[in-house]
Amino acid sequence: MSDAIKLDIMSDPICPWCYIGKTYLDRALADHPDHPFVIEWHPFQLNPDMPREGMDRRAYLEGKFGGKEGAVRAYAPVVEQAQQAGLKINFEGMKRTPNTLDAHRLIHWAGIEGRQTAAVSALFQAYFVDARDIGDAEVLADIADSIEMDAAVVSRLLQSDVDADNIRQRDAHSRQMGINSVPTFIVANKHAVPGAQPPELWASVIAELKAAA
Repeated sequence: MSDAIKLDIMSDPICPWCYIGKTYLDRALADHPDHPFVIEWHPFQLNPDMPREGMDRRAYLEGKFGGKEGAVRAYAPVVEQAQQAGLKINFEGMKRTPNTLDAHRLIHWAGIEGRQTAAVSALFQAYFVDARDIGDAEVLADIADSIEMDAAVVSRLLQSDVDADNIRQRDAHSRQMGINSVPTFIVANKHAVPGAQPPELWASVIAELKAAA
């Protein structure tokens, strides 16, 4: 289809709903290869105040949800939806909740090289399936290498503060626009679609856009 339509996605690589939402979107796009979307990923940190080194995941969840039972209750819908989406999330393997600023910097740099969606996919895989610490610079350099970016360059950039303020400003801008949860999908700069939407919804959006074109 010739008329490209921008699909902006606000997301965080440690957000399970973002992982599920991307999985559903990917299925819809695979089923409709002539879809009009040009996708760009945007930073949104679920935990902007997380220490740079991250923290113990159990301590983080129990602090956020008021104890172990609260954390289990909060995650029950995630587990259910992940199963429905055919995803196995390795919750047992996850030991730390990372600060995602550097992961967002990697997504930004990948975007410059036209590998942004590959970076997002690799980060979700690393965190949710392989239970790796995506706040760790070595892990991020390894992910960069896996998507054919220059790991040495990425390592050097991660040792600096390059683009850190850019990520914080873009994150703040999304909040000023009224976005307070992720994933949030913005179609054609005007229609906001919040949450992990099933492939059927995306199929109908694609059909409507084609009809309008």
